[in-house]
Amino acid sequence: MKLSIGTPPVEILAIADTGSDLTWTQCKPCENCFQQSTPLFDYKKSSTYTTVGCNADECTSITSSSCVRGNVCEYQMSYGDQSHSIGDLAFDKFTFPSTSGKNVSIPHVAFGCGHNNGGTFNNYTSGIIGLGGGEVSIINQLDKQINGKFSYCLIPLESISNVTSHINFGTSAVVSGTDVVSTPLIKKEPSTFYYLTLEGVSVGNKTLEFKSSKTGPAAIGGDEDEGNIIIDSGTTLTFLPNDFYLNLESTLVDSIGATKKDDPSGIFGLCYESEDGTIDAPTIIAHFTDADLELSPSSTFAQVEEGLVCLTIVPADQLAIFGNLAQANFLIGYDLVANKISFKPTDCTKY
Repeated sequence: MKLSIGTPPVEILAIADTGSDLTWTQCKPCENCFQQSTPLFDYKKSSTYTTVGCNADECTSITSSSCVRGNVCEYQMSYGDQSHSIGDLAFDKFTFPSTSGKNVSIPHVAFGCGHNNGGTFNNYTSGIIGLGGGEVSIINQLDKQINGKFSYCLIPLESISNVTSHINFGTSAVVSGTDVVSTPLIKKEPSTFYYLTLEGVSVGNKTLEFKSSKTGPAAIGGDEDEGNIIIDSGTTLTFLPNDFYLNLESTLVDSIGATKKDDPSGIFGLCYESEDGTIDAPTIIAHFTDADLELSPSSTFAQVEEGLVCLTIVPADQLAIFGNLAQANFLIGYDLVANKISFKPTDCTKY
């Protein structure tokens, strides 16, 4: 996702992540950074940049923050894939490209100026755009302007590289049409995550009932079976509880005639030999409350290396996660006022 920070504005390209709150970018001087193809953000050249004090709400709302250099809030972020960012919490002007052709500038947005960053980042990106539900999320900071609405359309893994995924905020983010399905957003802690209720998964004509583990937090004022999976644009694979996963895997094995093969990396549980990067697999449908999503074959079985295709759903002990491969080729709209998420099957390369 592209946006610009500072005065004069400097464009950055960062990963849109609905599973975390803080937006950050790599900054000069960099003690320890990953390679990026664009210049690092130089806060000294921005006339609107200020650091956040240690007692500010923005600082205290970040669980892993500390006070450095007198009264500067230092944040430490770590992610599920062991990526991390450490740096100064700061305010600056953010400028977003707009569909109207006129850019939208928002002053005084809290973000992280990262001086020590690393992990699974490629050189196209410079950081993360936090789209979670927590206080320092860009969604809450833009609340008055966007009224709790945003949407995105993620391109499939195998797409041509010069096409990018799109994100919209505010009124242009409303997802409508005849083929739209919507499911309730469940309020739970931590507020960062967007919780949905998965009721089952179909493989061909067989439906497996989804029973979640009771390890997760109960919904606020609701049923503990509600909100049993989070939707996360920053996680690649889909994670499901071990018992349910084994049931799903054996159902798939029964209906796929291809030759099974072990994954040398040990990440994937179910892989097949494939000469052309595809296999003949049954249709997989995720049944959320009031919303049935037919997952695209290329996103459920992906080519992970030459001649090897693997199921992109894997077993997990912790929270169930609906990852970004499964979300590909849906226009997905979040409405945090009506507490619902809408899905519309869309060719995101043409959106």
